[in-house]
Amino acid sequence: KLVESGGGEVQAGASLRLSCVASGFIMGYYNIGWFRRAPGKEREGVSCISKDGKTKYGDSVRGRFTISRDNAKNTVYLQMNNLKPEDTAVYYCAAVYSRRDMCTMSPSSSWGQGTQVTVSA
Repeated sequence: KLVESGGGEVQAGASLRLSCVASGFIMGYYNIGWFRRAPGKEREGVSCISKDGKTKYGDSVRGRFTISRDNAKNTVYLQMNNLKPEDTAVYYCAAVYSRRDMCTMSPSSSWGQGTQVTVSA
């Protein structure tokens, strides 16, 4: 089970750090991704991190968001800086498939409750 937290309501330009905590399994054995679903839109991949720490980002967040993992805490983080109103969405984490030793934005686990991020102009 993966549980997301850290969302909130902020103004444009602010920062938030999301956490994804695993329970019942060792997160270090898995590639993990962050996804988001904005109102009226399809869920999209935001970022992913491989078991060995390699990272990938979506074009809309590259340079502003940073994904990291702390296997000792069974947690993956998403540091979000310079937030924009278009980042408003429910954010989810999930295990993801890998391809050629690199994580993909293709989820392999079920979705949790997510955490709401709202960015006002």
